[in-house]
Amino acid sequence: MPQIRPVSDLRNKFAEISRIVHEEGEPVFLTKNGYGDMVVMSIEDYRGKKFLHDLDAALLVARNEAESTEKRRTHGEVMARMREIVKNAPSEI
Repeated sequence: MPQIRPVSDLRNKFAEISRIVHEEGEPVFLTKNGYGDMVVMSIEDYRGKKFLHDLDAALLVARNEAESTEKRRTHGEVMARMREIVKNAPSEI
């Protein structure tokens, strides 16, 4: 169930909000004057969502490229490039 709180809870009940986002793994939606204003989530959840967003964007670029050209890569070329990317990826992913 989504947690919807007034933005003042960020100041007054920070520890409770922190517990929710870390232990329950749920974002907390904050309102200001009755309207949605912000979302609070753990850094781990943010990194995971950003990774998926970046992956989706890269796949869209690849799909558009595949539709606009006949150039193709071999399995070996793709795997070598993927190994290079994984090897150079930041450790926090």
